[in-house]
Amino acid sequence: MDRNMRKCVMDRKIVQLLTQNVSFNQISKQLKVGKVRVRKIQKLAMDAGYFAGIPLPPYPESVFECDTVDIGEPVSTVDRELLNHKEWIEERIDADWHLVTILEELPVKIGTSSFYRFIKRHQISKNRSHYKVIPEIINSPGEVLQLDWGKLKDIIDPHAGKKRTVWFLVGVMGFSRYMMVRLVWDNKTETTLNMIESMFNEMGGAPKRIVSDNPKCFSIEASKFEPVLNPAFERFCQHYNTIPEILPPYDPKKKGKVERAVPYVRRLFEAHGKWEGQEESQEYLDKKVKIANERKHGTTKLQPVDIFLTHEASELEILPSTSFEREEYAAPNVRKDGCVRFKNKYYSAGKENIGKSTFIIGNSDTVKIYIKGKLIETHPRIKSAHQSKSIKKHHLEPYEQIINDGNFYLKKAIAIGPNVKEIIEAILLRGNGFVDTRKIWGILSLDKSNSNSDIDDACKYALECDQINYRGVMSFLNLIPNGQKNIPSSKNNKFTRSMSEYEKQIKKDELH
Repeated sequence: MDRNMRKCVMDRKIVQLLTQNVSFNQISKQLKVGKVRVRKIQKLAMDAGYFAGIPLPPYPESVFECDTVDIGEPVSTVDRELLNHKEWIEERIDADWHLVTILEELPVKIGTSSFYRFIKRHQISKNRSHYKVIPEIINSPGEVLQLDWGKLKDIIDPHAGKKRTVWFLVGVMGFSRYMMVRLVWDNKTETTLNMIESMFNEMGGAPKRIVSDNPKCFSIEASKFEPVLNPAFERFCQHYNTIPEILPPYDPKKKGKVERAVPYVRRLFEAHGKWEGQEESQEYLDKKVKIANERKHGTTKLQPVDIFLTHEASELEILPSTSFEREEYAAPNVRKDGCVRFKNKYYSAGKENIGKSTFIIGNSDTVKIYIKGKLIETHPRIKSAHQSKSIKKHHLEPYEQIINDGNFYLKKAIAIGPNVKEIIEAILLRGNGFVDTRKIWGILSLDKSNSNSDIDDACKYALECDQINYRGVMSFLNLIPNGQKNIPSSKNNKFTRSMSEYEKQIKKDELH
């Protein structure tokens, strides 16, 4: 309430008491005003006819005409003094001077509070003729969940003995102002999505929109008009049928409801004692947040939890029957060999992308590689401990593709046994096409003097000991006792001649 409004309210109270025949002394004592002012108001009320039965105008209209006070009228000696320097002050504000600097450089000595009251009273600020009007943020039930991060405190990790920073992710529903808080150690994509999912589970549904700033876990590239969304966050929103809204940089007022909650969360936690772990602190904060949701909100004057349960919970999107599949994320650059590293395995992305920043999403079956939000390659997830690279055929040079064609070798290996096939396949994959085929032929040719079952058993042991080579197979094959070896019959071996052929050849030589 400004000065003029307070004056109008006081004039109305004095007139009301005068019409009730209250004495000057009682009015002066009750309203704490001087008798001179009461006498002046009495004269004005008589001229206006209020004592003759004319009713007072409806509140908040002024009871007397011409009752407004010009905002530019000097109200004190300091105000009159500063009016002489108003133009000088405005010039320096337009030049991006701070108010403290202007106060220090003023030609006259003025108190700090008097100076700031003068600035506020006369509405002096930069771009005075172009005030930015920010419309009120009005949301319907279940429409939006606003998110923001804040630093809670620094703690000493009792296990590592090092200082760590505890952060919190706070979410506020736009309609009911229902608040949720989660303690986190970082704002990585996986951590953030887990916390948002826990908020959905607490509410029993998902909002129609999620509004947030533009951190890397939500937006790969921030923009005033159209940000590039993080593929992981986009997939998460699609799973829960919610729309992501990433705000432009330096525009936090568009999510002002959650911005106001950040310092409030710190105040809720300030009475917490010694740090005893994240779980204990989360339980303490949950109790505080529950009490806060049961109190009347300062703006709506309503209890957030009641409004949420009554009007908002039923408007949320129904949660899917299955939770969001847990995925792993990484953001490496493409190496000089055209591959990206993900969980100690290498996946080809193309030599044309060397040096570019990627975003990788991996689940139990597939690995997807994105560049600037665009999917460029999909690989099957490498599960074998004996394989380190997954190279797509179109990422190889022509001569590499020919050498890497191991179908011929695999067909031979399958005929001997499944473990033989696996070890031949591991040799081909481990060499990335550049394989000394003598290793492969050495293993495949063991069937000349050994049974298929013995070779398959030896390959099995070699795989278990990670000795993926010819010598490894031979070492395990030699450990099989001779009495237990199933030496193939010469009749069954296509590389061995029968003794009758040698006898015929000897007789021919004797005749000659």
